[in-house]
Amino acid sequence: MKKWLWTTVAAAAMLSAGSALAEDIKIGVLATLEGTYTVLGEDSLRGVEVALKEVGDIDGKKVTHIVASTDTTPDSAVRAARKLVEQDGVTVIVGPLSGSEGIALRDFAKQNPNITIINGLSGAQEATYVDPAANFFRFNMDGAQWGAGLGEYVYNDKGWKKVASVAEDYSFGYTNFLGFALGFCQAGGEITERQWVPLGTKDFASIIASLPDDVDAIYVGLGGGDAVNFLNQYQQAGGEAHLIGGTIMVDGTVLNAKGDAKNALIGTPSGGPQADTSDDPAWTKFVKAYQDAFPADKRFPSPSLFATGYYNSTMATLKALQQVKGDVSGDQKAFRDALAKMELDAPNGHIKLDQNRQAIGTNFISEVAEGPDGNLINKLVKTVPNVNQTLGLPADVFASIGLPSRDTPVCKKYQ
Repeated sequence: MKKWLWTTVAAAAMLSAGSALAEDIKIGVLATLEGTYTVLGEDSLRGVEVALKEVGDIDGKKVTHIVASTDTTPDSAVRAARKLVEQDGVTVIVGPLSGSEGIALRDFAKQNPNITIINGLSGAQEATYVDPAANFFRFNMDGAQWGAGLGEYVYNDKGWKKVASVAEDYSFGYTNFLGFALGFCQAGGEITERQWVPLGTKDFASIIASLPDDVDAIYVGLGGGDAVNFLNQYQQAGGEAHLIGGTIMVDGTVLNAKGDAKNALIGTPSGGPQADTSDDPAWTKFVKAYQDAFPADKRFPSPSLFATGYYNSTMATLKALQQVKGDVSGDQKAFRDALAKMELDAPNGHIKLDQNRQAIGTNFISEVAEGPDGNLINKLVKTVPNVNQTLGLPADVFASIGLPSRDTPVCKKYQ
């Protein structure tokens, strides 16, 4: 009897283990599908789907993904992540999208050491620069890195010496502006006025009326619906100043918005993680895969930076899962080691991680132009390779600047 019982228990255990090994691999995906950034979140999911289709099954296991919606706020991101972990049973999460969400998810990662978070595209500097979490990985550059080279280009090539700014009043807005401002001020430029507006602003009349006239250009750090609203109202008000685009101001989600207001952006320089006219074979291959995956009326003419960023993050996740044969049990050490050592020859250049699990990559300086089909595109002007999180400055000098905020950086030359 004892022998029979032992054999039965052992067989059941083996069957249970076999079933566990055969289980699908579940990846949670956080996407901003509510509020002013909804259209950004929708394209990020297209990037996820392209990556999943490209890789397919892993070691005989089907890869599935479960989407949880956020609205750009930290609380919504934490609620969505908790739902994915506690109700859906995922131990790997790709996301989030927005800056303050990323900081919140870094803290959530610390509180949940049994899960691994691969950032979607959130770009607040603090998420990896300040007290990083060992189980939080970011394969996209932060917002400051996306500004690398833009300030110097505006000052030296465009000849714009004095600017004012209007940008969104939250962590990514500060970070993205810092990347532009450091280069611009190091080159000798002057920033005369900074205005910050809440996410979801619809009425920009008072902001536009107060913009100074005695500047060479205005830096506009707005995205999604905020960017479209500003452009519409700026044109209606007769605005004619040169514009400098924050990264998400000139993304495909804005350039392909309905209406003519976006045409005010033609000629606008910006910096970011991709350029539509790049002739890199990896980029053209990705663009085709994106276009082939969705009907023309269900996507943009070319992938937005959100599609590209989520594609890269998902590919890094899938490649690491391939290396560990889909095993994310236990403390996930092997999986995390694979992520930390991962180097991607991504559509937008080579990406590797630093000691804080933060991307080092290529930044693209571009100008908005009209493409052959009449759609607006970001035309590549120059590239800035190997941009790290301190923007090439010594670590102590960069630390002395302070964390991005409404007033930081001070516009001066840093040695």
